[in-house]
Amino acid sequence: MADILGVVFRRFASGTVTTDVIFPAEAEGNTLVLGDVNISRSVLFLAAVTAATDLGLKVLFFTQTPFQSLPVSLRASLPGLKLETLKNVKFVYVKTLEELAEDLASLHELASEAASPPSLIIVDGLDHYLHGSRGGPLQDDLSPVAHVAALLHDTAAFLSQILQSRADGQGLCRVMVSFQSEDEGSRDSEALAPELLLSVLDRYLQVRCTLEEVKHDGEWRVYLSVMCPALVQQWHMVLRAGGALEFRPVFGGEQQILEQPEKSKQENERCGDNCSY
Repeated sequence: MADILGVVFRRFASGTVTTDVIFPAEAEGNTLVLGDVNISRSVLFLAAVTAATDLGLKVLFFTQTPFQSLPVSLRASLPGLKLETLKNVKFVYVKTLEELAEDLASLHELASEAASPPSLIIVDGLDHYLHGSRGGPLQDDLSPVAHVAALLHDTAAFLSQILQSRADGQGLCRVMVSFQSEDEGSRDSEALAPELLLSVLDRYLQVRCTLEEVKHDGEWRVYLSVMCPALVQQWHMVLRAGGALEFRPVFGGEQQILEQPEKSKQENERCGDNCSY
């Protein structure tokens, strides 16, 4: 959800930010967050809290493991944060891919309920759900990832219709999913290649937020990209000693090319494939 990430980046910027996260109107805001599991989770939490407190949106946060306390990065970035300020964030703990799919499907029942549906659906660690669905890494079968990605996309579209009917056509529901692809060295020889999984996810989550570590002392590059049409925006992220995250936009000569296997394919081909799906 690139628009919410833009609010996050500006709110937690290290200085005055005049730029904004802007993507073509035809590009959907559903977002795939790639990178280190802990940093990705911190970004998801910041997005959830920002959506709930700054924008007044209802957030549904799916995760496998109950949180004993708020993440250090969240408490450090928002030192005055209190639990009651998270009343618009509902945490749902589901252990399996099947349970996740059932809970997502049940959201369609909100059409007949008076309560307003969520405007942001977050799934923390989709890779863990997918690996656990078969007792290990996915092998020669893309149907589980395609099914859950399509379900997320269709559920968000369905809830957007409800929100728009109740908010003068202004309401939208978006999806944000974190995913950590396995390194080539640690990947099971029979497991599906990460680029195959990501190609399926890209069909339904058209904005990609890639977190790439620049230095081991807490510096990261954030690449926000959309493929139809191909467009990349870059931000610099710093993890401070106390755990707080800070952002600033990257301009001109600072721009760097994202060097990852799954991004090495020709963007025009990928854009054509995904847009014609």
